[in-house]
Amino acid sequence: MTRAIRFAAIAAIAVAGAALAGCSADPVADQYRSGDNKGYIASDFRVDEIAPDDRGEPVEWAGETETGEQLSSDDTAGDVTVINFWYAECGPCIAEAGDLEEVWQQYQGDGVQFVGVNTYNQAPTAVSFARDNGVTYPSIIDVNTGAVKLAFAAETPIQATPTTLVIDKQGRIAARIIGELEGPSVLSTLVGDTLDEA
Repeated sequence: MTRAIRFAAIAAIAVAGAALAGCSADPVADQYRSGDNKGYIASDFRVDEIAPDDRGEPVEWAGETETGEQLSSDDTAGDVTVINFWYAECGPCIAEAGDLEEVWQQYQGDGVQFVGVNTYNQAPTAVSFARDNGVTYPSIIDVNTGAVKLAFAAETPIQATPTTLVIDKQGRIAARIIGELEGPSVLSTLVGDTLDEA
């Protein structure tokens, strides 16, 4: 086999391998190929409740909010905390913003805190989103470091956006909502049940 033919054969194998790799299971790529490039990773709505005896370790997290304040799990310790992973261009994140705010207003002052984690935008965009959608709780800007998302990876990888977590008073994940909230009632019930735990 001549050198030119051998080179052509190797190039053909490389091209075939790249084509096969492009067919691997990648939700965003699959959406793009189907012409359904939404700009977020779609997921069926799912709620996972975790019994107190089955919960993992407390998750320690920290970051800087859209207003430049430092916020961490130390600041929410002893409270039930709702953590919502979102970004401004995500259609379901926009759709559920009012439901999240409604539950926040329902429980504000009752030992419950809400924290957004913006996984894609810088602070000015997050500030605009909060203003335009009436969101009054803080959001950590996580796009630069991914530190908050990484902090939760051992207990629950954040693969779909939006994802909402309910954290118990000990800092453990009590419930996980994957996908857009279908109204405020499910989240409200999860928060109330977690708040009522001994």
